[in-house]
Amino acid sequence: MEKQRCGWCKGDALYETYHDQEWGVPLKDDDKLFEFLILETFQAGLSWITILRKRENFKKAFDQFNYHKIATYGEDKIQELLQDEGIIRNKLKVRATVTNAQEFIKIQKEFGSFSDYIWAYVNHKPIKNKVTNYKDAPGNTPHSDTISKDLKKRGFKFVGSTVIYAHMQATGMVNDHELNCFRYHEV
Repeated sequence: MEKQRCGWCKGDALYETYHDQEWGVPLKDDDKLFEFLILETFQAGLSWITILRKRENFKKAFDQFNYHKIATYGEDKIQELLQDEGIIRNKLKVRATVTNAQEFIKIQKEFGSFSDYIWAYVNHKPIKNKVTNYKDAPGNTPHSDTISKDLKKRGFKFVGSTVIYAHMQATGMVNDHELNCFRYHEV
């Protein structure tokens, strides 16, 4: 019998692999948290599958998401990225990535790690929702509203509440796997 998965990922092998292995798994590693934050900011206004299909290109273009390097990008590197057909060439999002890397490092200095900062909003443990149909999952919550406001106050860009909630789902801060999905009880 085929595994029961969340409805949003069915029928696409890349989506299913991402769903089965990554989505909703609690992440506490700053490197991966930064990667997902950047991917989510580029996803704003686009479908997640578009970003997944370009993920390896993003990794290559953005130095494996090394936020220390990204924080030092100058105009030449920004212009190079804007010519890279393998990524989303949105000028505001590319520039936001540099800004967000700089602000990410500031949060690490203040809180010890970005993980400690962001996971504190959920008391360092995932919120387990009871989603029966992925279409009924929220697009944002009071938690994502609060995180978004604080990140914006700190200077982050493209971190609206919907982007932050998607980040929370991807990094396991919330478990929005459907109740009948085989991953619901595994993460």
